Amino acid sequence: MPAFIDKIAGALHLKKHHVEEGVTTAKAPEDDAGSSAPTASAAHSTPNADNALDVPATSASTTKTPVFDDSKVSVIFVLGGPGAGKGTQCANLVADFGFRHLSAGDLLRAEQNREGSEHGEMIRTYIREGQVVPMEVTIKLLENAMRAVLEEKREGSGWEGGKGRFLIDGFPRKMDQAVKFDEDVCLSSLVLYFDTTEEEMTKRLLERGKTSGREDDNEESIKKRFKTYKEQTMPVIEYYSKQNKVSTIDSTTTIEGVHEKAKATIEQLFAGQFTQNVTV
Repeated sequence: MPAFIDKIAGALHLKKHHVEEGVTTAKAPEDDAGSSAPTASAAHSTPNADNALDVPATSASTTKTPVFDDSKVSVIFVLGGPGAGKGTQCANLVADFGFRHLSAGDLLRAEQNREGSEHGEMIRTYIREGQVVPMEVTIKLLENAMRAVLEEKREGSGWEGGKGRFLIDGFPRKMDQAVKFDEDVCLSSLVLYFDTTEEEMTKRLLERGKTSGREDDNEESIKKRFKTYKEQTMPVIEYYSKQNKVSTIDSTTTIEGVHEKAKATIEQLFAGQFTQNVTV
């Protein structure tokens, strides 16, 4: 497990009660993604990690402002079917542009495996069945992970003066996640959508499963993940397409070829030249 994810896993403390120190509670996401579940959190600014997570109930009349200012913090969602190559390409783009890569799946698995996790078994069951973990869990993990990174006060292009750059891999996987994150956490700038065939993805996942140790890298789980992806994630792509935020990249080709296409898209975005959907 990467050191950063390991650090987050150690700081995660899920609570049923509503206690939070050092967080504007009106900004915390709290809706459900289809079933009720408590929240999870990553490393947090509160010195006492026991109070790091809280998602209090908020009345419908409350006006929310995103936690992070999208004029300073760039969020790029990286989507694609299971095995489309999202993680591989994120690693390349981190080297190119100094992003911090946050994998929703890695954050969830870290919490699932954290000793004493109150909701680890719930997360494990959702992942094994190829289902989407309840929204508030994943969103709170991402929000607090972003906060932890920004508090590092990193140096370099895109990080000066409180700015930040994030690649969020494998999220949002459902429409309510997309809307909630944009409204409550940070308005996204772009969606990189890595597209390939189901046959190619299956081949990659089964090969990865030989060494990954992941519970969902098996044929039965893979079929369930494809079904969930088609039913729940494709509408997210369509939603962002209507906002002219999607770059669709054929990821069937070589890793290097896909990397060059993704890199060119990011360069266009940072140059202010990405104004409509593209397919490359």
